[in-house]
Amino acid sequence: MRMKLALAAIVAGILAASGSVAQAQEKAKISAEKQDADRKAALAEMQKQLAETTLIHEGDMAPDFTVEMLDGTKVKLSDLRGKVVMLNFWATWCGPCMEEFKEIPEKIVKHFKGKNFVLLPVSRGEKREVVESKMKSLKEKGINFPVGIDPSKAIYSLYATQYIPRNFIIDQNGKVVLQTIGLEGDALDKIVKKADELLKEKEN
Repeated sequence: MRMKLALAAIVAGILAASGSVAQAQEKAKISAEKQDADRKAALAEMQKQLAETTLIHEGDMAPDFTVEMLDGTKVKLSDLRGKVVMLNFWATWCGPCMEEFKEIPEKIVKHFKGKNFVLLPVSRGEKREVVESKMKSLKEKGINFPVGIDPSKAIYSLYATQYIPRNFIIDQNGKVVLQTIGLEGDALDKIVKKADELLKEKEN
């Protein structure tokens, strides 16, 4: 009799434990589903904000402007017709911008050297002295290419209202054919692929 009671107690304990495990698993499943739903909602909200702050989209003609470079020369976008242009908006304080800058010498400058391609980085909302200081320190790290300044955000405001880094790939006719926002893992790879396609089409 005692053995039966003991066995019954053990079985009851196992069933109770199984029930607890099942409940825990169900709670974990619900929690994971909620986290996934929250991530998707956050991503959708971010994409909405990015879309709302973007003024120029793929297929639009790139607004013309003249930017002063750090060396004092001036570059007018429309004067670059016939070339593929990578218009990059950045800032010295922007971490993702600096991460992108680290890859630009190898992936962009070296790759397109001697081709009808222009890299045009424009610093958004910063004074010349700040940009000069940053580029001087970056040069010591092997990051060295011409940049322009847009202290009043006049140029940036033609293309967007918020968020950097932003890249606009402009074809030989002045049309935006690709844009990237933020630090996308394969942003520069997308840019290289699109620019190579444009340059190849022109050759043919």
